[in-house]
Amino acid sequence: QVQLVESGGGLVQAGGSLRLSCAASGRTFSSYAMGWFRQAPGKERDVVAAISRSGVITYYAESMKGRFTISRDNAKNTVYLQMNSLKPEDTAVYYCAARTGPIGRGDVAYDYWGQGTQVTVSS
Repeated sequence: QVQLVESGGGLVQAGGSLRLSCAASGRTFSSYAMGWFRQAPGKERDVVAAISRSGVITYYAESMKGRFTISRDNAKNTVYLQMNSLKPEDTAVYYCAARTGPIGRGDVAYDYWGQGTQVTVSS
């Protein structure tokens, strides 16, 4: 089992940047593929990006390509989401999630979830 704690959210102006972090407990972090998801008010939770256990394979939702970068540091049990050129429509609660096995794109594929961190982008 793994516990996840996100940090790094906040209020930023459009065009700005934020870096989210997700710290995982446990000694087997490298055995989990990781994902970032987001949920805006009144909307479904959507995938933002995902990364394989080794960090070699990444996946991005179309609207995030070129703006967001997912990475991980297995030595620090942490996954990151660098978000650049933020837009008001990026406003949401951002969640990190973990799953055993290979990279996954849908939220149903993930077994463990953090509590979320709010990102608000002002226009």
